[in-house]
Amino acid sequence: MIDILARIVALVRKELLALLRDRASRMVLIGPPLIQIMVFGYAASFDLNHVPYAVYNEDHGAASRQLLARFAGSATFSRVATVGSDAALAPLIAQRRALLVLHLGPRFTADLLRRRPATLQVIVDGRDSNTASIALNDVGDIVQTFNRRWAASHGWRAPPAQLDVRAWFNPNLLSRWFIVPGIVALLMLVITLLVTGLSVARERELGTFDQLLVTPLHPFEILLGKALPGLLIGGAEGVFSVAVAVGWFHVPLLGSLGALALGMLLFLFAAIGIGLMISSLVSTQQQGLLGVFLFMVPAVILSGFASPIANMPAPVQWLTLLNPMRYLLIIVRGVFLQGAGAAQLAPQYWPLALLGVGSMLAAAWLFRHRLGS
Repeated sequence: MIDILARIVALVRKELLALLRDRASRMVLIGPPLIQIMVFGYAASFDLNHVPYAVYNEDHGAASRQLLARFAGSATFSRVATVGSDAALAPLIAQRRALLVLHLGPRFTADLLRRRPATLQVIVDGRDSNTASIALNDVGDIVQTFNRRWAASHGWRAPPAQLDVRAWFNPNLLSRWFIVPGIVALLMLVITLLVTGLSVARERELGTFDQLLVTPLHPFEILLGKALPGLLIGGAEGVFSVAVAVGWFHVPLLGSLGALALGMLLFLFAAIGIGLMISSLVSTQQQGLLGVFLFMVPAVILSGFASPIANMPAPVQWLTLLNPMRYLLIIVRGVFLQGAGAAQLAPQYWPLALLGVGSMLAAAWLFRHRLGS
């Protein structure tokens, strides 16, 4: 038993040295993950900031000034133009100089003073429907606040229904709190697949795989020696990403660290098995990179990272059950934002464990099959 452990440790040491001694490999392991988490953390956001808007105000009364002052004081909107005719509106939208135009008619203040409804026209660029919808929601919030203040200061009765919005798990609706924990899962998948998906292919390409076969190592020991570096490096990447999410982006970590660690460990087990399957099937590192890419892109798309799984067609939803990243995303976001513990995440643990066992058994069979051929 001691001899077996010594041989496995020696192989793991060889794999780590092969990765860390090569400058290009070090850059792949350290540079891209750091760049990705910073870029995605800041750039990948569903929030709108400094929305460019223009104003066409035909009314110069107090009400229009008060309403426009609320837009001017909002951090969400940035006024880029003031126009004086209908003809000037279309070029602003067509040239993307403004996302929306606020048009107040000549009787806006007069109608409000007479306790009659006043119309605010909002012309929005609808080419990006998601952005337009978010911008219109922000406009609606400002107009509702104006309505309440105007009604209170002018003795109007309160409206029959009042909107009271509460957001659970993300009170300020910061999309960064949703995206950054997902990046933890994404980076773990990328790094683990790269490390394990190229390990056997690199040996074949360099001509050292045949030398490895004549050593006293058994096939299982070789497989285990190829798997452990992925576990160590992928785990280190996960810990680093969690630390950046909490320490740099200030995403709250409300749940159990033990529950998060267990989910990450099971995910690494499944990702390593998939990476070794890819590595066992290919002969060169170029083929290995292609195999990793072919698996990774659908895995990210079908994980719920950006698009909710519930919005996907039913057959595609069934297909996502074979995607380990789907389960890790639920675990990571549950621990970060919901304060979830191991008991609540148990429905995510056992599918990950099954995927890990299945992928490792498949990798072992493919590895032995390639050795036999």
